[in-house]
Amino acid sequence: MAIGVTNNTFQLNIVSAEGPLFSGPAHALAIAGFDGELGIRPGHSPLLSGIKPGVASFVTGLKDPEEILYISGGIVEVQPSVVTVLADTAMHGKDIDKARADEARRAAEENIVKHANDVNFAQAQMDLAKAMAQLRAVELSQKQMRR
Repeated sequence: MAIGVTNNTFQLNIVSAEGPLFSGPAHALAIAGFDGELGIRPGHSPLLSGIKPGVASFVTGLKDPEEILYISGGIVEVQPSVVTVLADTAMHGKDIDKARADEARRAAEENIVKHANDVNFAQAQMDLAKAMAQLRAVELSQKQMRR
């Protein structure tokens, strides 16, 4: 994931049910909205969007690597100088237990097969999306650490 940045910044606030995760100036934010990937830069048009389970990344320094987060869902509010992410759950990619995420993916895949014809199918699909997003966040974080 490579985010284009400018010298300008906006105030970025990322909060989850567990508490604040980040608050400070950022050059760019990439996040998975319900209608597709959102690339937020300073001066972005006002926007309110749901967030689907996925990876979010943001840049706080022009020479710093992207910060990688897993976000399970929530909403993002964009104003020209302030962006607020209200996440159900958010974790730094480096803090995710890869083995647990792999097990969650495996269990979700099994549930999809078991519940293909009932109401639990939708929940199993959501669980799979969350597990896959966690694994992607781990992968991207590991790439950052190798650089």
